[in-house]
Amino acid sequence: MRPFNAVMVWPRKAVLCALALVAVCFAQNESLLIGRGDQLHIQVFDTPEMEQHPRVTDAGTIPLMFVGEVKLAGMTPGDAARQIEEVLRAKHLMLHPQVTVTVEQYATQNVYVMGQVTNPGAYPISTPLSVVSVLALAGGLADPADRHMTIERRSDASQKIGYFLSNKSEEALSSDVLVYPGDTLLVPKAGMVYVLGDVARPGGYPMTTNDSQLTVLQALAMAGSANKTSILGKARLVRKTSSGAQDVPLQLAEMQQGKRPDIRMQPDDVLFLPFSWMKNVVVNAQGIAASATSAVIYAH
Repeated sequence: MRPFNAVMVWPRKAVLCALALVAVCFAQNESLLIGRGDQLHIQVFDTPEMEQHPRVTDAGTIPLMFVGEVKLAGMTPGDAARQIEEVLRAKHLMLHPQVTVTVEQYATQNVYVMGQVTNPGAYPISTPLSVVSVLALAGGLADPADRHMTIERRSDASQKIGYFLSNKSEEALSSDVLVYPGDTLLVPKAGMVYVLGDVARPGGYPMTTNDSQLTVLQALAMAGSANKTSILGKARLVRKTSSGAQDVPLQLAEMQQGKRPDIRMQPDDVLFLPFSWMKNVVVNAQGIAASATSAVIYAH
């Protein structure tokens, strides 16, 4: 068979421009490896008779036209293209082959969704999906979910990609980051802050705002604001540090008036609003009265 050498009849500048265009059109994420069962699209520049759409066999090979079996599993599309070029030269079929390889369809594999989702588990997919689509398979985020999540690539367990799920629809629906078959999506639990003392609804609150952050005033609002009997001037922020608990006095009244900057809270921070002296007296008096009444009833 006469070696293909169609590239040589083209002007060099035209060839380079065409190859650049092909490279742009078929560029892929080179961190992803070709796997068994994947369907490929193989093109050889200016040689349409060699274009084919083979599926990778269980042995990790493809039946390449005019050549035979070529092993491509475990390679990136770019490495696979160079491998085919070497084979074509070695078989004396082409002098200057220019090959592109793209993955048309990934083999059906499980994507693993773990952590704070409604239904964690493994879900079969055959094509790359957006993070939102994968979360939908798992029933969406659970209430305490952190919006900062991690994707571990199937091709390299050490490759971890951070993703932030925004509350803004145009950002959340962006497909800049995709989840591929075999990947693992991990949704961690959001940090908690605690609001205690003389507030309407004392308790713990997850940091699930759009930026996964909470300020002192935001946490106070989530707790239903301070009661009228609280002492805003003696509010305190208790924070754990490596050297122990740090007690930070707060001037909440001035913060609410904009005279002092709001403070960003950290996970496990405790915001405490003390009761007023008068409320303590009333509470204690009620307790004493209840005890006295119980004693009288018991005596009779």
